[in-house]
Amino acid sequence: MQTEILIIGQGISGTMLSWFLHKAGKSFLVIDQENPGSPTGVAAGVMNPVTGRKFVTTWMIDTILPFAVQAYSDMETFLDRKFLFRKDIIDIFPNAQMRDAFATRITENDTYLHSYPDQNHFNRYLHQEYGCGQIKPAYTTDLHALTGSWRQYLKEKRLLLDESFSNDLLEVHANTITYKDIRAEKIIFCDGNASMNYPWFQNLPFSPSKGEALIIESEDLTNEHIFKKSMTIVPLSRQHTFWVGSSFQWKYTEPGPTPAFREATKNYLDGWLKVPYRIVDHKAALRPSTLERRPFVGFHPRWGNVGILNGMGTKGTSLSPFFAHQLVQHLLSGADITKEASIDRFHRILSDPAYIRKK
Repeated sequence: MQTEILIIGQGISGTMLSWFLHKAGKSFLVIDQENPGSPTGVAAGVMNPVTGRKFVTTWMIDTILPFAVQAYSDMETFLDRKFLFRKDIIDIFPNAQMRDAFATRITENDTYLHSYPDQNHFNRYLHQEYGCGQIKPAYTTDLHALTGSWRQYLKEKRLLLDESFSNDLLEVHANTITYKDIRAEKIIFCDGNASMNYPWFQNLPFSPSKGEALIIESEDLTNEHIFKKSMTIVPLSRQHTFWVGSSFQWKYTEPGPTPAFREATKNYLDGWLKVPYRIVDHKAALRPSTLERRPFVGFHPRWGNVGILNGMGTKGTSLSPFFAHQLVQHLLSGADITKEASIDRFHRILSDPAYIRKK
C-alpha cells in the first residue's frame, strides 16, 4: 500500500491531524488500536479560556478557542452528529480571597470573566458560602463520540489499521517510510506518551502527568453549566451523567484508578453537593504533558520525514485542532509553526549525535 502520510495514534491529536489532511486532499493511513483508557478516552473535553488560581487567560486562547469551535462544528456537519456543547463555567469561590481575586480581575477588563447576576441561583444544587463568578464562553466536547465517529468513517474508507503499532517493524529511509507492506512519504506520531520511547523523540522533555476522574449520575443536578471549585463537575452528553475531577499528579505509584482518589473525591462531593448522586465509574490516564506545558509540533531536524504532534497535556481539546491544522499547512506550503510549540526549539538535543541513542 502506498500513502503520503502515516499517522500513529487516533486520540484527539491524530483525529484532528487526519481530519485536516482529509480536507487538504492528502492521502494518509492511521494506525491505532482502540483503547478506552487512553487520555482522550478519559478526558472531559473541556475548553476553558481561563486557568489557575489567579484567573489568567490561557495561552493563545483568543486564537485557539474560536479555531477549535469552528473545527469541531465542521466535523459535526460532516459526520452528522453533535459533539460540541456551549457550557459556561460557574466558578464557585472556596474562600473570600478567591472571590476578591476574581472581582479584581473583572475590573482589569478580562474578556472571559463575568459576575453572575443571581448569586442564589445554584443554592438548590450545592453549597457556595462565598458566591460564584462566571467564565464564558466555555465548551465541552464529547471526545468519545467525536473520535468514535471519525474512527468509523476511517474504517469505512479503509484509512485505519485497528492494531497496535510496533516500532520494530518501522524502517525510516532518506526519502521513504516503510511499515510492513505500507510505503509512505512521511510518518507523524500522535500516540501520546509512547512517543517518549522512539529514538527520534526520546530526548524531548515529556513529563507525563496522571489524572483521575469519577463518573457520577444525578437526576437532580443541572447540566446547563460546568461547576468548578477545587474540583470540576462537567456535564456529559448522556443525560444526568457528569465527569468529576481531575487530579494532576506528576509523581504516582500506579497508572490506574486508586481508592484514595475515589474516597477523597466522594468526601468532597458529599460536602459540596446538596443533591443525591451515585458513582458509576472511576477512570485514570497518563496525559502526554511536557515540562514547559507547550506542545511538540513539527519534523525532526535530522530525519525530515519523521514528525510529531503531541504533548498537548490538559489542553488537548482546545490545542489539537489549531496545531494539527498548522502542521498540515507546514506540510503543504512550508508555513511556520508557532515558535513556542515547534520542536525546532530542541534542535540541539534532537540533532546532536551525542544526544541520540542509535535505533
